[in-house]
Amino acid sequence: MELKEFIENYREAFGDNAQLPLLFGYSDTPVAQTAKIGGCFFKGLQAAREGTPVALSTDVIGCGGGKLYTGFSDMPERVPNFVSLTEKYKRTPEMVADYVKNLEMPRATKRYLNFIRADQAESLEGFEGVMFYATPDALSGLCGWAFYDSNEADAVVAQFGSGCSTVVSMAVVENSRGGHRCFLGLFDPSVRPWVGKDELSFTVPMSRFKVMTGTMRECFLFGSHAWERVKARL
Repeated sequence: MELKEFIENYREAFGDNAQLPLLFGYSDTPVAQTAKIGGCFFKGLQAAREGTPVALSTDVIGCGGGKLYTGFSDMPERVPNFVSLTEKYKRTPEMVADYVKNLEMPRATKRYLNFIRADQAESLEGFEGVMFYATPDALSGLCGWAFYDSNEADAVVAQFGSGCSTVVSMAVVENSRGGHRCFLGLFDPSVRPWVGKDELSFTVPMSRFKVMTGTMRECFLFGSHAWERVKARL
């Protein structure tokens, strides 16, 4: 399915006012000149949501964890202690180190990680994943769409992690495997101030997204009385 067709279908399914998702992927060319973002880089993604592309790099990302989970750096030595002893997100620093090791996030081979709203891109090619900001009602539709053609127990998963790891790292790793898992995210308290109080993320690796676009019009998102009732209040 072409990107333009997906956008038309998405707006028909979720309403004309539905916020379009962000596409993200690596490139040696930035899609925009982005100023350095201090702290969590999700505060800078608001620009992409509004239609201005964002290009992240080691120079733009001001957070050590953000550089790690986007593949731009190895784990800083302070991360395990900080996440465990300061943020208190894991009981021990060793648990944090194990988490990062098991995540298997590869080092980026290109200089920039670009985020661009779907209607600002030319095609789906070259992207690692698709990130939706979603309310509970929208998540109902997105999760149901992912479940439609899959009986896999992990068709949609929610795992521990920072906002950047549950969006970028997990999608990048899953896409490299040609995998099927979609990821709920933005549960991390550190990222919550930079997203809406009623929003979570739903991220689909491109390997799965290209399959899901082919089933979109078959599922309950079109012609279902139950979904029409939900859609009416989106």
